[in-house]
Amino acid sequence: MLEKTSFDTFSKLDIRVGRIIDIKDFPKANKPAYKLWVDFGEEIGIKKSSAQITDLYSKTELNNKKVIAIINFEPLQIADFTSEVLVLGIYSEDGVVLLSPDKDVNIGEKIG
Repeated sequence: MLEKTSFDTFSKLDIRVGRIIDIKDFPKANKPAYKLWVDFGEEIGIKKSSAQITDLYSKTELNNKKVIAIINFEPLQIADFTSEVLVLGIYSEDGVVLLSPDKDVNIGEKIG
């Protein structure tokens, strides 16, 4: 059964557009993942994220890619890395497909 939530709960999430500016392999993660550094613009700055997206994305493909992320979750320690934001994606049969804007928008813009 689908659990319902209020709009107030959704509105507490700060979801923004960012640009991936650096990608590193993450061999210490339990599942294959990358370490990402995502730039959210002057107001928010650069934040780190661990992302299990190695099945569908190479590091070259990810460089400068705009993504959608939740930026106001508590940081999460994953092995020796602190993930500060949650980059959003869709679980598909082939792996995680990243959410990204289909038009050119500025980094740091808020999703609503």
